[in-house]
Amino acid sequence: MTRPGESGRAAGVVTRPADRAVLSILFVVVAAPVAVLALRALSATWFYPEILPPAGSMTTLVALASDARLWRAGAVSAVLAAATGVGAATIALAAGRVIARAPKAVRTAAGAAALLPVIAPPIALGVGLQVVALRAYVSGTFWGVLFAHLVPATGYLTLYFLGVLSAYDWSLEDEARTLGAAPHQVLARVALPVLRPRLVEAVVLGALISWAQLALTLVVGAGAVRTLPVELLALVRSGDDRLAAAAALALTVPPALAVSLLARGARRTGTVA
Repeated sequence: MTRPGESGRAAGVVTRPADRAVLSILFVVVAAPVAVLALRALSATWFYPEILPPAGSMTTLVALASDARLWRAGAVSAVLAAATGVGAATIALAAGRVIARAPKAVRTAAGAAALLPVIAPPIALGVGLQVVALRAYVSGTFWGVLFAHLVPATGYLTLYFLGVLSAYDWSLEDEARTLGAAPHQVLARVALPVLRPRLVEAVVLGALISWAQLALTLVVGAGAVRTLPVELLALVRSGDDRLAAAAALALTVPPALAVSLLARGARRTGTVA
């Protein structure tokens, strides 16, 4: 017999006033910055102490849509994000498979090594990567920035795959090998089909890590690689807050779409309620 309120919680329904209050506060905290950006991007003027802008204008969105510099920066960011997502997911999957079947001491050490670029301050990580990029003659180039983005993305996705592989049924691969499958056949016909949804998620997560990178891009790219976050920073520093607000909103669109698609895919496959 269930106690009052248990059935509502089991069904995912928020019934307590405290729960509703917490969700309301969370919604305000998340939505308020986006709402302010949207108001500033669409306002003709907005001066202190006005609570709301007195008039709206579409000129900023027109300027954003016609700014070739921002379009180029967005294209560079998109290519970097795609390359980082695919590259980091590939490396992390291979590393995760090796680490997951290693002795416990090796797993612990490898997990700590993968965590280091994730928790390290971006500026400190960037300085170290800049030294490597200078020695490799790729500082200030697209390839140098891609290398810099791959480091934290690979660390994060390695930890992700270690979690995924902790619930992976390795006996499927053992049975395939027993039946005479070669290592590449086991990978292509057993492991990848089973892990395909998680691999897609990893590519998207890796791309999102790259999409918003600013510190690593500035340090390793030396200002020569102009991504959308770099151009957004330039707009903020120039004082053009209307166009900066519009560009900031544009920067949030791909992550929002990616999260929505992942959530939809998870519901379709039954991995979330």
